[in-house]
Formats: sequence, structure tokens, C-alpha cells
Amino acid sequence: MSGKHYKGPEVSCCIKYFIFGFNIIFWFLGVAFLGVGLWAWSEKFSVFLGVIFFLELTAGVLAFVFKDWIRDQLNFFINKNIRAYRDDIDLQNLIDFTQLYWECCGAHNADDWNLNIYFNCTDSNTSRERCGVPFSCCTKDPTEDVINTQCGYDVRLKEVLEQQNYIYTKGCVVQFEKWLQENLTVVAGIFIGIALLQIFGICLSQNLVSDIKAVKASW
Repeated sequence: MSGKHYKGPEVSCCIKYFIFGFNIIFWFLGVAFLGVGLWAWSEKFSVFLGVIFFLELTAGVLAFVFKDWIRDQLNFFINKNIRAYRDDIDLQNLIDFTQLYWECCGAHNADDWNLNIYFNCTDSNTSRERCGVPFSCCTKDPTEDVINTQCGYDVRLKEVLEQQNYIYTKGCVVQFEKWLQENLTVVAGIFIGIALLQIFGICLSQNLVSDIKAVKASW
């Protein structure tokens, strides 16, 4: 994303598109699958698969209904981990990986790093990292073979437009929504594949039970 930056509102509804598509897919398949589940209700394995599918369908509905809550929880999770960034090396690596992978900085923007005691811009902060961001917020420089871990120092003292030359200015929540939109077809395909495997398992188990009953009847 070096040299390319996006306006904030353009992906603000991406997660809605993803959840809506997710919901339509499972509602479309739900009628047929629940019918098969009821047909196979008398057999334990078929019932087990039917229950799993019903739970998946319920999760899809709840995800659509509570999409705003999910976004808020993601925002809360990221900001909570920003506060504890220097407290746990594993957590620090997770945040760095997230920001590098999605080319983002903070939950909504780089100023979210004011939540961290080492990066905030308060006058009482004597840290060298004051008004900076972690190196994982920095835009990639293809000419550098070694990561410059100090690339984010003092970067938030610059004007916002100038910051774009040095760091990612999009938040990770927005970038995650954008990623979902771009990979909607793949995600939907995975869910459809799983659902088809489930109904295939129900059919196989029902056929097996029918064969066993036919063998017993011939005795």
C-alpha cells in the first residue's frame, strides 16, 4: 500500500456486505439443508450433522444482526492490545504482524497509539517513542534490506498529509473490512463447501442405515 492511501468512508460498510452475503448464502442453503436434517432426524449421526448446520446458520443470522457489535468488539480488542503493547512480547508480535499484514496503524488511525504510555503525545511522557508509532506502522521501503525499527519516531508530530509518506494512516478495523470485501468470494466458497460436505455426510449416513436395515430384513 506504499504510495497509495484510501479515504476513510470508502470501506466503512464492507463488513455489512460480507455479513449480508454470508447470511444470504446460508439462508438459501438453509431451507434445503434443514429439510434433509429433518428427514435424517431419526439417525444419530445425521442428527449430529443437522445440529452443527443449524448452529452455523444461527451464527450467520446473529453475525448479521449484531454486525455493529462485532465491529465494536474488534475495535475494543485492538485498542486494549495497543495499551499493553510493550507488556507482552507475544502480544507485541501479534500487533506488529496485524499492522504489517493489513498495512494499517491503530484501530482507526495512528492516533490510537496515544493509548499507549510509551507512544502518547502528553507532555509528561519522557519516552523516546513519544508521538511515534511502532515500526510495523511504517510504509515499506523496497530499498531497505534491514527493518528500521526507529522509522516511526516522532512521525505523529508531522501534519496528517505528511504522515502518509512515512506510515500507514488507515486503521486496522477499516482494513479488515476491506480485506473481507476483497475475499468475499473465497470466504463464501469455503462456507458453501463446508455446508455441502455436511449434507453429503447426512446422505451417506442415511444410505448406510438404509442398507443395514435392508440386510437385517433379508435375514
